[in-house]
Amino acid sequence: MSHTLVIEVAALGSAAAAATVIYAAEGAAPSGAGAAIWQATGLDWQTTATAGAFRGRQGQVLDLLGQGRGRLLVLGSGRAGGDSPLSAWTDRGGSLLSKLVGTRVESVDVVIDEPGASPAAVAELAAGLRLRHYRFDRYRSARPDDPPATLQVTLRVADPDAVRAAIADRFASVDGTLLARELVHEPPNHLGPVEFAARAAELRQLGVDVEILEPEALAELGMNALLAVAQGSERPARLVVMQWRGGNPGAAPLAFVGKGVVFDTGGISIKPAANMEDMKGDMGGAAAVTGLMLALATRKAPVNAVGVIGIVENMPSGRAMRPGDILKAMSGTTIEVVNTDAEGRLVLADALWYTQDRFKPRFMINLATLTGAILVALGHEHAGLFSNSDELAGQLLQSGLASNEKLWRMPLSPGYDKLIESRFADIKNSGGRPGGSITAAQFLQRFVNGVPWAHLDIAGTAFGGTATETNATWASGFGVALLDRLVRDHYEQ
Repeated sequence: MSHTLVIEVAALGSAAAAATVIYAAEGAAPSGAGAAIWQATGLDWQTTATAGAFRGRQGQVLDLLGQGRGRLLVLGSGRAGGDSPLSAWTDRGGSLLSKLVGTRVESVDVVIDEPGASPAAVAELAAGLRLRHYRFDRYRSARPDDPPATLQVTLRVADPDAVRAAIADRFASVDGTLLARELVHEPPNHLGPVEFAARAAELRQLGVDVEILEPEALAELGMNALLAVAQGSERPARLVVMQWRGGNPGAAPLAFVGKGVVFDTGGISIKPAANMEDMKGDMGGAAAVTGLMLALATRKAPVNAVGVIGIVENMPSGRAMRPGDILKAMSGTTIEVVNTDAEGRLVLADALWYTQDRFKPRFMINLATLTGAILVALGHEHAGLFSNSDELAGQLLQSGLASNEKLWRMPLSPGYDKLIESRFADIKNSGGRPGGSITAAQFLQRFVNGVPWAHLDIAGTAFGGTATETNATWASGFGVALLDRLVRDHYEQ
């Protein structure tokens, strides 16, 4: 199935769309160009608003038919004053899309002429439209209640050229987020390690250098921890290296590393059957890194960046790793496997070591749907942030607020290392239930070799949360907008 959203930008003025949208703030009548459109209806504002219980709050709508322009929708824009954060404009776009889908119109003019409607703000509204419009229905038959195949939205603004430029820039990140969502949604029988690597390789069309390392090369590098996770599956592992060279030649890159477990049964330490289907999303970190690289390349970001994703499937079989096995990671560290369902950290151990050893990056940030413990701690509202660098952690927290992909910093401490001490090897791969997300981060820290580093545990934010103004689907694409904002605000040359 295909549902297309077309967004155009035009000057303020009349048009022949099937519907028109104007805005009104709390306690106020429509203003600017919206005021003239309302006056043309011949209706009294106060009487109509009172009858419709419309107060101008975000999400409220007055839906009027037969008012000269066809259908007229008045949407609440919240408090007046023009000082709303940009994220509020993103939510406004998502809210608008949900209202338009409900009306089943195929074309609409959206009149945006109010304080605070800067090109950047309108670009956020357009981003919200696209993010909320996304749906994953590739494998589903058409239904009678499906929305129209095409929805055309014309944004009518005072400065169309500036808005078009701002939208083009913002849509790079949206493209990356939607790619991440698409990858996470794909069923595991359609997206194995080989297929995921092939999707990442498509970034070559945007100027990204993509290398795909197969098991023989990984074994030669000594990536025994990563390969151990994959050995129970019929589908071979892949390590994908994506490089965007937009900065000064020779400048150290920014490094992003993603966990890509395309399906996680738990291995021999098998998971309960309930909700195991959700484990197709255990590659959300790798999906976010791939989406980020698409965003950076699309907008030709003036920075050097590398994305490394370890892609495996964790299955039980006669070849699968067992509790009690001892592995030697690429770094030389020996790891006792006490739980084969603590597999993502084994993949990241080798991927992190490889990244710091080969690229000598300015920093490394890894993303992983790593622990259920972080979901217990933070729910679906924040991802867990662990870092050995206060500077990097502060930048990430700030970028999370700006992008509305929020983080909460969690502790790292030598005291937690005692929980992953092993009697038979250097460390073990699980410290048990107490502080489970923290001991997982302590494990990863062993493989960063002193490089400024942050670990984002996105198990609660990558998929499965409640619907938001900008996402009505299962997967969120969390991490792309956050890291694109980090790069924009702090590291571009």
